[in-house]
Amino acid sequence: MSKEKVYFDYAATTPTERDVIEKATPFLGERFGNPSSLHSFGQESLFALDKARKSVADFLGAMEREIIFTPSATQANNIAILGVLKECKSSHVITTSIEHKAVLEPLKKSGVNVTHLPAYKEGVVRVEDVRESLKDNTQLVSIGYANSEIGTIQPIQEIGEMIREENKKRREKIIFHTDAVQAVNYFPCKVNDLGVDLLTLSGHKIYGPKGAGALYIKEKNKVFPIFYGATQERGFCPGTENIFAIAGLGFAIEMLSKNNSEKTRRLRDKIIDVLLEEVPGSKLNGSREKRLPNNINVTFKGVEGESLMIALDREGIAVSTGSACASGSLAPSYVLLALGLAHEEAHGSLRISLGRFTTEKEVDYLLEKLPPIINRLRKISGK
Repeated sequence: MSKEKVYFDYAATTPTERDVIEKATPFLGERFGNPSSLHSFGQESLFALDKARKSVADFLGAMEREIIFTPSATQANNIAILGVLKECKSSHVITTSIEHKAVLEPLKKSGVNVTHLPAYKEGVVRVEDVRESLKDNTQLVSIGYANSEIGTIQPIQEIGEMIREENKKRREKIIFHTDAVQAVNYFPCKVNDLGVDLLTLSGHKIYGPKGAGALYIKEKNKVFPIFYGATQERGFCPGTENIFAIAGLGFAIEMLSKNNSEKTRRLRDKIIDVLLEEVPGSKLNGSREKRLPNNINVTFKGVEGESLMIALDREGIAVSTGSACASGSLAPSYVLLALGLAHEEAHGSLRISLGRFTTEKEVDYLLEKLPPIINRLRKISGK
């Protein structure tokens, strides 16, 4: 086979669906009005904003007034976490050791007491650990639905049920937040079923354009603004809305039914099976069963992950050595270290993530190129 151009980094970002581009593009041109303006130009944009809000609300089983649009899921996480903790510096928070930095960094800045739960070898948090970590002053629990690096799925619904029962005994309720950015493509996200008070999602992870995220805030929860200057998005995200990106997010979330989880899972399993069977010294990171249908994270003994990624890129294959937000760092993945991997093992790991447009031919091309590259790099390193 001749050299291909193949994308296996859907966890970092997805290509914008052509129908989404077509439907949203007018908001970059003739439909340019400011949705805060009362004239027809503005009202046309306001209609698109309201339509997108309804699409997200319907997907989540929420009310439209509970949906806030933001420029990114990172900003949505900041609003959720710092907005809850803003006036309660003596609070306690429970999270996990493998959360995205968009959760961990705001918690560092909050100045509150934080318990970081272990994820164990499988990368899955135990409900009992959450229960046992609760304190009288626990105000927030923030646990991601699915991990972006190792793809493991957390028992969000079970944790939500436990918190709901705990809250029956409390005057000050525990607020439950989940970053669902990676999960939205594949799993049910009805907020009442999950038992969450706050939920974050992102447009560019669901085949929409970059520049729009969304935050669900359950009505009557105490979340304070952390940005100031205007009244857009109920004051949580002041500033003129990016209608193109928000409209695109709305269109994209309506099209999520196009995802074929079974096909993706079959291709994922094919890659895992071949690599574990045919490449000595390979090991899957995270749970095999409780895993996103599109995620593969493998450690190859005696290979440096960045060298492997560069070698694959020369063959036209795009993969990752970890989450895209940390790609500029030379430090080993803190997520993999939290699973108990040694530094050398964490450095030798590769993330391969599939998506809506991944084909069997592309998978075969990856499996044709990857094993000999690993063998060549091992010979060079002498391991």
